[in-house]
Amino acid sequence: MPGGRLTQQERQQIALGLADGLAYAEIARRLDRPTSTVTREVMRNGGPTAYRADLAHRATERRAHRRRQATPRGTEAPPQAHGRDAEAVREYEEAFTTVLMQSGTPKMMARVLACLCISDTGSLTASELVQRLQVSPASISKAVAFLESQGLVRRERDERRRDRYVVDDDVWYQSMMASVRGTAHVAETARRGVGVLGQGTPAAVRLENIARFLDYVSESIARAADQAREVLHTKPGTP
Repeated sequence: MPGGRLTQQERQQIALGLADGLAYAEIARRLDRPTSTVTREVMRNGGPTAYRADLAHRATERRAHRRRQATPRGTEAPPQAHGRDAEAVREYEEAFTTVLMQSGTPKMMARVLACLCISDTGSLTASELVQRLQVSPASISKAVAFLESQGLVRRERDERRRDRYVVDDDVWYQSMMASVRGTAHVAETARRGVGVLGQGTPAAVRLENIARFLDYVSESIARAADQAREVLHTKPGTP
């Protein structure tokens, strides 16, 4: 069932698919599951080289048991806005976090960023993040400091003079431009090696080609990001 939890048999099929070198999308197709479900399952249970079906199944059962223990009897999850399915939202948040982690964002920072992105306000206080993610205030503080340093979130004061952490419409543009700067720096460093290793030598030629390639890629991405930036500010219903 595409919408239900993975069974132990499905986890065994995932393990066999990984052993055969299959892509996540192909494994998901064979299971009739979303690719994000398979990706999240593998990444949270050791990655493609260390995934074990029996260990993954036991770990999932333990997590479910801890969630049940953490929920007091007689209480239910608060209703979602706009009639959303709470379980579907939780699954999506985990999938979004996994994708951010695969792109290089550390786990706690990815959780905070995903949580902010899927909130309707696009902003949450530290205490709200602690409550939603069930982590310590210190973890939130460290994650926010990292995200601020990358230009992915900004800090504001609300009417009660509390710090609110905001992910605004430009977050992906800023992230893309930070990537461009990093790529350009690698290109500059590669080109500096040409003089050290000797113009025309095999190593120098290799570094020069790397620099030229990265220059082209970073310039193309920067140009495309500038041209598409207005898309991030498009209102619903706008072509």
